Amino acid sequence: MFDDPLTTGLVGLAAMFVLILAQVPVGIAMGVIGVVGTGLIIGFGPALTLLATEPSAAIAAEGLAVIAMFLLMGNLAHVGGLSDELYRLAYVYLGHRRGGLIFATVGACAGFGAICGSSVATAATMARIALPQMLERGYAKSLAAGSIAAGGTLGMIVPPSVVMILYAILTENSIIALFLAAIVPGLMAVAFYFVAVAIVVKRNPGLAPLGERIDWPERRRAARKSWAVILLAVIVSGGIYSGIFTVSEAASVGASVALLLALVRKRLTRPKFLSALGETASNTGLIFVIIIGASVFSYFATLSGLPAATVAWIEGLGLEPLMVILLLMLFYLVLGALFDTIAAMVLTLPFVYPLVIGMGYDPIWWGVVMIVVIELGMITPPIGINVFVLHGMARDLPLRTIFRGVVPFVFADLARLIVLILFPALSLWLPGQLGWL
Repeated sequence: MFDDPLTTGLVGLAAMFVLILAQVPVGIAMGVIGVVGTGLIIGFGPALTLLATEPSAAIAAEGLAVIAMFLLMGNLAHVGGLSDELYRLAYVYLGHRRGGLIFATVGACAGFGAICGSSVATAATMARIALPQMLERGYAKSLAAGSIAAGGTLGMIVPPSVVMILYAILTENSIIALFLAAIVPGLMAVAFYFVAVAIVVKRNPGLAPLGERIDWPERRRAARKSWAVILLAVIVSGGIYSGIFTVSEAASVGASVALLLALVRKRLTRPKFLSALGETASNTGLIFVIIIGASVFSYFATLSGLPAATVAWIEGLGLEPLMVILLLMLFYLVLGALFDTIAAMVLTLPFVYPLVIGMGYDPIWWGVVMIVVIELGMITPPIGINVFVLHGMARDLPLRTIFRGVVPFVFADLARLIVLILFPALSLWLPGQLGWL
């Protein structure tokens, strides 16, 4: 059976999914199958060298240091109280409207996602800040929880995003071009969520009571108190898009500024600092294990001819390119519900990326669309990573309640996804105008 590389590849792919379903970490499962599969094809001597070359290549890759720096920046920003101030700023301007706290939560998720670049971290942070306030003011548990789970996904699409950085590195595309391409879809996500919430609370006002109107002097005070959030966002985003910093430099500067802000505000204690470092190290280590495992598995998959065979098989079906894209969307919806965003993307890139590019689609556009559909999977049953994160932080909220609350946001995401697929210019116009395409 193992004399045929393609058969070996298919068996290896099935074995990898069996390991993942058996709760073996994704990175470990990909690495083990990659080494064993490569050994069966070309011998175990060369295969075992992958365990030396791939980890050293990942650790030495300068681009991957960006991930650690952005994660550290997000953790230090949270320690410095920036997430609380961001929510307060959104609340004083939007809280008086029906569903205003939901609007504030979504807006704060977008802002914090731009700082930390992580969907799960955004959902976890806003669960601590926004959920108690919404429940205290009489908001329905389902809508309150659903807005946080869905708002957390904005951390994946609002630049700078860890997943976007990883996609750009693995596919050898420009990180800045991808960031620019995500700006309009990110703004669309916030707008579509606002429309969905407005429709829901109009039909059932009892889900979201009216809040108190904050006067303009208090709004200006809240804006002044949020100077640190604005400063960090301007330095990082402004530095990247103006060309002052490379992405790597912006990540390092952002982490340094977040550290200085926490120190100046006297919020950085030794335990909090060590906790931020520990959380950054653990998350970075997890991502690196996935990257190393994916590199080993990709080597095996290429040797077996699986990517080329997959492309040839789909092309042989004679489907229109748009139909292929729609089938991939269904595939990623299922995959996003079962795996976290990074794992879902890394697992499929060796097969899907050549197919999409071969049909003539732009790799930057595809990166945005793929991330949008995977993030949608993070709030859909049966797994919905963000839903389980929220449930873990608020045990008194049943999973059924949270899933019921995300329904309006799922429809909003589906509408946005359709628009982005039908009108690629929404993603490509800005990087094109600024000369990054």
